[in-house]
Amino acid sequence: MMEKATLIRARLKTPKAAAIAGIAFSLLMFTIIGLLGRAIPADPLESGIWLAADTRTIELALNLVPIAGVAFLWFIGVLRDRLGEQEDRFFATVFFGSALLFLAMLFAAAAVIGAVTLATSATEPNELMRSTTFRFARAAAYIIMNVYAVKMAAVFMFSTSTVVIRTGIAPPWIAYIGFLLALAILIGSYYVGWSFAVLPVWVLLISIHILMDNLRRP
Repeated sequence: MMEKATLIRARLKTPKAAAIAGIAFSLLMFTIIGLLGRAIPADPLESGIWLAADTRTIELALNLVPIAGVAFLWFIGVLRDRLGEQEDRFFATVFFGSALLFLAMLFAAAAVIGAVTLATSATEPNELMRSTTFRFARAAAYIIMNVYAVKMAAVFMFSTSTVVIRTGIAPPWIAYIGFLLALAILIGSYYVGWSFAVLPVWVLLISIHILMDNLRRP
């Protein structure tokens, strides 16, 4: 039985190139942020003129969100595999829980925006723009993304950076960058427009290091 379990474990071993999932997540998030930033104004109190324009760019960005979520889950698995027996239950719970909450809020905000764009196909854009429903949905999506989701991203970066320093799974300078970026978005996420792009930047940085380190190993 022990030999069989060892054989199964060997077959299920994480591929060396698995860290590419973090790179894929980052690139997808950069694409999503770019598409939505070009199509939807940053001001949550704007009038909603974009509803009268072509919404196919928004639909493309929203369809990429689930793919980015799957890539992020794979990235979390890569981190946990790299930790191995060094994984601390406290920090593992915090970074895993904050990552799941971040994804849940990302999906929730995408669903709200998707519902708004879907509603334009059932009614006149001008009528929807004047409705209380649109103003509520627009403000809700903005708050979910720029307050709660970004705060969870900061917690994820704090806890993961702490794990990096304690276990040495990546260079300390990556952890220090993570602390600084997490502190910046934790304090100013509601006021800084680029705060949502911080997590993909940091994930890209640590994923590139893990991928290069894995490929160097025999």
